[in-house]
Amino acid sequence: MRTLLRGGMVVSMDPAVGDLPRGDVLIEDGRIAAVAAVVDTTDAEVVDAAGKIVLPGFVDTHRHTWQTAFRGIGADWTFGQYHVAMHGTLRRHYLPEDVYLGNLLGRIEALSSGVTTMLDWFHCADRPENADAAIDALREAPGHSIFCYGAGSQDEIKRVRAELPGDTMMFGLAGPQRATMDTVAADVALARELGLRVSVHAHTAADGGVDRRPIAGMYDRGLLDERTTVVHANGFSDDQVAMMADAGCSVSISPDVELKMGFGWPETGRMLAAGIRPSLSIDDCPSAGGDMFATMRTALAVQRGLDGGLTARDLLEFATVDGARACGLDVRTGSITVGKDADLVLLDAEDPSVFPVGDPVGTIVAAGHPGLVDTVYVAGKAVKRDGRLLDLDLPELRARLLASRDRIARAAGVPVDGSWTPQPS
Repeated sequence: MRTLLRGGMVVSMDPAVGDLPRGDVLIEDGRIAAVAAVVDTTDAEVVDAAGKIVLPGFVDTHRHTWQTAFRGIGADWTFGQYHVAMHGTLRRHYLPEDVYLGNLLGRIEALSSGVTTMLDWFHCADRPENADAAIDALREAPGHSIFCYGAGSQDEIKRVRAELPGDTMMFGLAGPQRATMDTVAADVALARELGLRVSVHAHTAADGGVDRRPIAGMYDRGLLDERTTVVHANGFSDDQVAMMADAGCSVSISPDVELKMGFGWPETGRMLAAGIRPSLSIDDCPSAGGDMFATMRTALAVQRGLDGGLTARDLLEFATVDGARACGLDVRTGSITVGKDADLVLLDAEDPSVFPVGDPVGTIVAAGHPGLVDTVYVAGKAVKRDGRLLDLDLPELRARLLASRDRIARAAGVPVDGSWTPQPS
């Protein structure tokens, strides 16, 4: 199985390879076999990539995919309203079929916009069957998926870990803002025993805007290391940011949600200043769009508005190589590097919205959008081509998701047209 992508504008995200104004990428047995200005081969399927930008697939390090059916209704919600709506009102009415459909359509949507690797931060864990349904959907959807399980019990973590070996699972910690530090310590100990990386939500909005020093509490007990991803991290003191850097933590920033919901400014600049290369994530689709292009653009515009810092290349690194590193997958994906999985995206560089392309990196970050995603490869297999997802019955899946959404909304007694304003207690 050999495929040659010929003549595209290659943005490799590998410093040893660089960017090629016109380059070839050879895929063999699902991996990148060669990348150069010209690759000579006579026994490969040739794909004409002229007029395309070829880049590594995006890595989303934090998405609550089960909420996909309620896309857009929370655009005006605060963090408190979101919590009341999704966790206090709607979640209790989710059945396994609803979880399955949300995860499946959400993962397909991410894939269609170029996200080849996605961490599904799952906390609709009211019953074990919900977790099983979420996993089934992730397995069925094309793309690399990591199931980050925010389970209510350690027994559940052990059960699911037995089904998901290797790097396809992470432990979603309740964290020190929702559990005692002894519980957090016990969960981290279990994660280390089971060989699981951990992800934890932590930000001052969770404490009403007051920095109650959750990072310091974890650091003092040795609960942070290079296997820890802190989600958001808004508003923490400089010494706690330094603690994360000292421990080798990664950070997942969701700029659209953080700005809309009142978390504070996205912390890209502070993390970089401390020596932390952040990753990017969507968070939730009821409140934000599901594509990495908009996420990069927001993060870039905000930080440049604050201090003039960051470049378009920084943002593309956050969305690719730094995201892969945060998931422990940087030896497998995140750049167009010989030996890595052929997780690749081809963007239409002749679309009127971006033509003519001067700097392809600047174009991707400042003007990119999902409509440009022409082709997507996951481990060398084409899952989208000529702008169309392959081997999926989307009309049937859309009908099922719509019925799921309407059933949940009826059971909860809430509208789905955006007129609902949840009231935090």
